[in-house]
Amino acid sequence: MEKSPCTTCHFISKAARVLTDVELETLESKCAQVSYRKGEVIFKQDALSTNIIYIKTGLIKLHMASKNRDQIIKIVKAPAYTGIPTTFAENINQYSATALQDTVACFIDVNAFKTFINNNGDFAFEIIINLCQDSLENYKRCVNRNQKKTPGRVAETLLFFAEKIFDREEFEFPLSRNDLADLICSSRESVSRIINDFNTDGLISLEGKNIAIKNRKLLEQVAKNG
Repeated sequence: MEKSPCTTCHFISKAARVLTDVELETLESKCAQVSYRKGEVIFKQDALSTNIIYIKTGLIKLHMASKNRDQIIKIVKAPAYTGIPTTFAENINQYSATALQDTVACFIDVNAFKTFINNNGDFAFEIIINLCQDSLENYKRCVNRNQKKTPGRVAETLLFFAEKIFDREEFEFPLSRNDLADLICSSRESVSRIINDFNTDGLISLEGKNIAIKNRKLLEQVAKNG
């Protein structure tokens, strides 16, 4: 994708819309756009972090390596910022990001980003709102992982992709069975069995990686009751 000026970009963030013309010019000069293919690593855990990353188009997973396996922290749909907490607090990436679809990312110099926060209260407010929303979503995910059984977590994840990511009932599921297990803290064998059960029981239809939700009401009940 050819880089477009920040002033005319169709994917400009709500925060960037409140920047002044001069600040937008600075943003453009302090920003580099990079395209990634599905499966490519956008940034890596434990690497030095000197940029705030704005996911312009595409879909990514944030994942953290542990002793035994990766843990998927979050699925991020563009447009969205990522890397703000780790870049501001540690200067070292605390997790990795990998493209789940072809993705375009803008790398913004962290010092320029900090200047916008210091000098433009409206920009800072929009960033704070964004961080607060992320925190609340993280709390909900944590509670659901601890309180729901695996069928409820799988059902909730399928509904999440239908509602929040693709906005339709039929879609190509972007995660492998291993990834799904890493996202909901389960095993590959368990999630594969549950998805096959959902297919057999008519909650979904499954053809390769293509999923269609067939009985939304029942799937919602499974997601709610766990």
